[in-house]
Order: sequence, then structure tokens, then C-alpha cells
Amino acid sequence: MRTPILNRSQRLVRRGLLYSLVLALAILLLGGVGFWALDPQVNSLSDGLWLAFTTAATVGYGDLVPSTHLSRAFSVLVVLLGLSVLSLVTASLAAIFVEREVGAEERQIERDLMRELRALREEVEQLRIDIGAKKPPR
Repeated sequence: MRTPILNRSQRLVRRGLLYSLVLALAILLLGGVGFWALDPQVNSLSDGLWLAFTTAATVGYGDLVPSTHLSRAFSVLVVLLGLSVLSLVTASLAAIFVEREVGAEERQIERDLMRELRALREEVEQLRIDIGAKKPPR
């Protein structure tokens, strides 16, 4: 009965990772196009994409830097969006690894609880038998 719930949660986590990756790629692509359009020192789309990536990842190698006030303001937006989306990707990946371990622990706990429940039922049944044997006849 737990298997469909686990499969559903696994699909949701993996779908979340996929959505996060697509969103990250979209932000980087739009950031690259934005830098290419806004900054006169960015000569090609590939340079714009590189600047968007280094800005979003807050690496900033310094080979390309925003040179106008508008492109600097745009870089703030790229940094904020990049940090949030890259954090989502990291969290989604972590959730996949944690979910596997948590699922195994939950299955073990469920097995232990079922074993204890069976032992308690047997004990209650034995107590009923013992009480029934000791009752005086009416």
C-alpha cells in the first residue's frame, strides 16, 4: 500500500528537479540575451550567456563584466534569480538522495511496528485464553 505513495512522491521530486533545471536554463538564456542586448562590451550571444552564468552563479571571473548602469542593474536581477533557482536545483537533487534513505527507514519502521503488533495480538489472545481457563463455571 505504501508503494504507490512512494512512487508518487518520487515522481514529484524528479518533476521538481526537471522544472528547476528548465527554469535555471531559461533564466540563463534570458540573462545571456539580456546582457547581449544591454551591454555594448558583450559582442556575442555566447559572451552574454557566459556573463549570465558567471553572474548567476556569483563566480564573476572578471573576463566579462557589466559596463553600463543598465547592465549592472540587470546583473543584480540575474544574481537574485540565479541564486534562487540554482538553490532550487540543489535542493531538488538533495531531496532525491534523502528520499531514498528516508523511504528505506520508513519501510523498516513499518516492518518493526507490524512485528510488534503481531506479538501484542498473540499476547492478548494468550491472556484471553488464560483468563477464560481460570473463570469459574456459572
